[in-house]
Amino acid sequence: MADHLSQPFEKSAMTNEEKRQIQKEIKKQIVVFVLMIFLTVLSFLAVGADLIPRSFAIPFILILAVIQFALQLVFFMHLKDKDHGWATAFMISGIFVTVPTIAALMLLIGVVKY
Repeated sequence: MADHLSQPFEKSAMTNEEKRQIQKEIKKQIVVFVLMIFLTVLSFLAVGADLIPRSFAIPFILILAVIQFALQLVFFMHLKDKDHGWATAFMISGIFVTVPTIAALMLLIGVVKY
């Protein structure tokens, strides 16, 4: 009954335009992945080789982390695609809960002295 499943399809069900769109998306994801690796290496080198001043090291790494976070959300979590309204709403509400929580915890443990 399932003997035909081990043989390849003669023709794909996708149109040529759909195949081109998928190849285009794969290329974008590879480029973004390489960019994120570059940002990671840049942050390691900047701190490890003392390329930036100590006072700017933490803000520099946080800036690179925010850029990587945005790239991951847009390209790998597919938030740029249609029909992701609920996922986007939950991510944004999670950010609005997380940021004040982290700020309050930092104040509580004395990381930030005011």
